[in-house]
Amino acid sequence: MERLMTEPLTAEAFAPFGDLIDVLGPPTKLINGGLCGRHHDLARLSFDDEGRAGISLFEAQARALPYVLDLVERHPLGSQAFLPLDGVPFLVCVAEDAGGVPVRFRAFLTAPGQGVNILRNCWHGVLAPIGAPGRYAVVDRIGPGANLQEYPLPVPLRVEG
Repeated sequence: MERLMTEPLTAEAFAPFGDLIDVLGPPTKLINGGLCGRHHDLARLSFDDEGRAGISLFEAQARALPYVLDLVERHPLGSQAFLPLDGVPFLVCVAEDAGGVPVRFRAFLTAPGQGVNILRNCWHGVLAPIGAPGRYAVVDRIGPGANLQEYPLPVPLRVEG
C-alpha cells in the first residue's frame, strides 16, 4: 500500500481542486450597522443549467489517521462545499484526472473551523472527520441527472498525518 502524507490546507495549495473557506484576515466589509463582519464570496460555486444550489446537513462518523483511502468520487454537474458546524477537523483527499482515472493524489487536513469547496468534476475522498464525529452544512447541486461518479482504487492509499 502506498503512503500519502497530509499537508497543511492553504488557499494556494488547494486552489487547483477548489477553495479554502475560512475567516482569514479582516472582513471584506462591515454590515448590520458595523456589528457584523462579512467575509464575502469565498467559493467558486458552479452548477449546470438544470441544477440549483441546495443546503444539506451531513452527520459523519469519526475516522482516524492513518486512514485507508480506497474510494474516491466526483460530481460532474456541480461543485460541493463542506462547512463544519462542530469545528471538527476533517481529511480532504483530492486527485487530478487523467482520462477518467484519478492520479497524483494529495491529502489535506483542515484546521478546526475551516471548510472547503470542491470544484466540479474533481476527484475527492469521502467526508472523513478526524478524531470525533462531525456535522457539516453541505452546499451542492440539487437536480436531475447523474452527478455522482465513484472510483474504487485498485491499490488503496494509506494517508498519514
